[in-house]
Amino acid sequence: MSKKIRVIVVDDSALVRSLLAEIINRQHDMECIGTAHDPLIAREMIREMNPDVITLDVEMPRMDGIDFLGRLMRLRPMPVVMVSTLTERGAEVTMKALELGAVDFVAKPRVGLAGGLQDLAGQIVDKIRVAAVAHVHRIQRPSVTSSKPTGAGTAPAPASASSLLGRVSTEKLIFIGASTGGTEAIKEILVQLPADCPAIVITQHMPPGFTTSFAARLNSLCQITVKEATHGERILPGHAYIAPGGKQFSVSRSGANYVAVVDDSPPVNRHKPSVEVLFKSAAAVVGRNAFGIMLTGMGADGAIAMREMRDAGSYNYVQDEASCIVFGMPREAIAKGAADEVLPLNQIASALVTRLRGTSDKAHHRI
Repeated sequence: MSKKIRVIVVDDSALVRSLLAEIINRQHDMECIGTAHDPLIAREMIREMNPDVITLDVEMPRMDGIDFLGRLMRLRPMPVVMVSTLTERGAEVTMKALELGAVDFVAKPRVGLAGGLQDLAGQIVDKIRVAAVAHVHRIQRPSVTSSKPTGAGTAPAPASASSLLGRVSTEKLIFIGASTGGTEAIKEILVQLPADCPAIVITQHMPPGFTTSFAARLNSLCQITVKEATHGERILPGHAYIAPGGKQFSVSRSGANYVAVVDDSPPVNRHKPSVEVLFKSAAAVVGRNAFGIMLTGMGADGAIAMREMRDAGSYNYVQDEASCIVFGMPREAIAKGAADEVLPLNQIASALVTRLRGTSDKAHHRI
């Protein structure tokens, strides 16, 4: 019999602690080995019991979850699943937690807590299972400023702005798909892209209420403009568009322009938004003018469609195992023959810009 995943629950609410412990203990492959009502108690329990995963409330007495998480990830990096609230502040704090090293988060309801958490039981235990195999020790988080840079975010842009000017910026479109660990991976790529790069469209598995904060955070750090996608808007160079949580996002054409399609169609591969939906539109609409990027995440969402992209003429980058938090989605993309290059996360943006620069040079010579 395989070893059970040992979990400590940290939450100031006795009801939440009880419910989470019950949900965990119902699973055949995990057990709640302890609960703590504040981080100082949790610190001693972690030291004594050496859990595989902890669930951590964002707002608690004596030391809030973010302060505790920051100290934990500096001194004893381990898999953490945050328990957040469906509020604007909750979303902003959750983005900070992911930046500090939390593997994932669960958004608890503001009303009907008991029933709401039970409804989320499947999601909660799935995230714990993913966290238990996540590569948290490989995360590197450079410090970033909170204001929009004049030159760069966490890293310098790998090519001068002028290198991408011309027809290439309007003809080409960059597609990014990610799940667990993807918020930081997406950030690492976007902060390296110059202000006039081709438009970027992104599906990151994320529930409603959190993608607005995610887009705002990225927009404050990047040379490009980052926003949530809205239905019918024109997709412009120098912009990145993020699929709204709880909606499907794809791309269509209107004359010479690319246009965002945001709708309430059903989940695909259990996801909404789904990478499969976005990447299928790349194959059907953009073809050889598309670039695909598959980043860290559990499961296989988008792998088949990424192969369809490659068959249609796109050039695809897949994140390598060593730099992934979870290698599921990249592994499946590679297995499907969807990858042109498999690279460490910190090399993808520079490789992409180098290829775009070469494409731009060729277009210039044809004129």
